[in-house]
Amino acid sequence: MTPEPRVITSLTNDRIKAIRALEMRKERKETGLFVAEGPSILMTARDAGFAPTSLVYQAGSSNTPASRALVGWALAAGADVLEVSEAVLAKLASKENPQAMLGVFRQRWVNLPERVGNDECWLALEEIRDPGNLGTIIRTVDAVGAKGIILIGNSCDPYSREAVRATMGSVFGVPLVRVSREVFLQWRSSWRGDVVGTHLDACEDFRHAGYRGPVLLVMGSEGPGLSDSLTRACSKLIKIPMAGKLDSLNLAVATALTLYQIRGSALKI
Repeated sequence: MTPEPRVITSLTNDRIKAIRALEMRKERKETGLFVAEGPSILMTARDAGFAPTSLVYQAGSSNTPASRALVGWALAAGADVLEVSEAVLAKLASKENPQAMLGVFRQRWVNLPERVGNDECWLALEEIRDPGNLGTIIRTVDAVGAKGIILIGNSCDPYSREAVRATMGSVFGVPLVRVSREVFLQWRSSWRGDVVGTHLDACEDFRHAGYRGPVLLVMGSEGPGLSDSLTRACSKLIKIPMAGKLDSLNLAVATALTLYQIRGSALKI
């Protein structure tokens, strides 16, 4: 028999409570699961080869070809497909711009790369705190064609609801690594090209610096910037010049500017 969605109208259903619990980082860490909202992001997940463990949609909202296709995809993948009432969906969806469909997926983490081509660029982020910034950076890494992101130390969760939403689906296409500072520094010693850090005390303008591929761009956290140990690990320090009174840019903006400069001048996107 062809599997069918299950209809749920109770807010106290155990499956609904388990999905709601994924709002908490502790629960995401223990289960290895996360939530992604909206048909567009779910189609990106499908095209990237992900399959949901659960798919939830509001009753009456699966009447478009795209929505029907997503339900069929989830059922074919053996997912737990739930047709829920508006009240139940309101408990699961984001409070801002809520979507009528969401999926639960398994997180994907990869190891530090062992072999890197000369034309490749990786990004390392040290203890980034803002999930909106992180999500935007993941989206930028996808757009610029960099190979992946290394999260160093106690960074915020790229699989939080806010971060996933900010990626606009790129979380399904960008490899993510998480390591301690000590492990990163040990691995960095094998990097063949430039290790580039942005720093307020740097003298070299990021637009005029020469970059030797492969390039590893290292960005510090919002506020403190790069730690001393990671600053010393860089082979090149650069800065983004400021014409106004402020001395720094938003981390996501600074990362985007630098990545596009590196990819355009050295690695030729």
